[in-house]
Amino acid sequence: MAQSGNNSVGVDNTFRRKWNREEYLERAREREREEKEEGGRSRSKAKAPPIQRNPLKHRDFEVDLESRLGKTQVVTPIAPLSQQAGYYCAVCECVVKDSANYLDHINGKKHQRALGMSMRVERASLQQVQQRFDMLKKRKGPGGFTEQDLDERILKQQQEEEERKRQRRERKKEKKEKAVQDEPEDIDPDVAAMMGFGGFRSSKK
Repeated sequence: MAQSGNNSVGVDNTFRRKWNREEYLERAREREREEKEEGGRSRSKAKAPPIQRNPLKHRDFEVDLESRLGKTQVVTPIAPLSQQAGYYCAVCECVVKDSANYLDHINGKKHQRALGMSMRVERASLQQVQQRFDMLKKRKGPGGFTEQDLDERILKQQQEEEERKRQRRERKKEKKEKAVQDEPEDIDPDVAAMMGFGGFRSSKK
């Protein structure tokens, strides 16, 4: 039994955690100092001028999609990206597996940014539009495309189609004549009648 008196030992039965106030006050002050420093850095970043990129421009080369079409290639895991299967982009250093995705990639935002261009198109001025019209008129020339040219092209296509049909008929005729020449002539007519045909000639005329 517990003895009553001045020498009795007290028991802490409140089950409440005791906090060191000085320690946590110091932690709070450190956190406030770090937040102030980070806030100053973020404000200095926000004040930096935005990157100016050039507007979109016309592609001055033809996209090669057919040079490796139908070719067989041995692919190894240790081969460099430029020698692996698919379409290699040297700007972004990546490989795209098919032509549709390759076109999407080179026309996409990531590729254009790597080239230093934004996705915005430069607004053409009135003078640029007039110059473009003048260039197209000069390219067309005085003897441009007329309705007579269209009739001549249609007539030429019809003549070429008739010539192809005539050549096909001649080839069929040659095949028939060759088959008749190669037909054996020593067939017994009684045997042929029993088999239900008069010969090995084709019934088509």
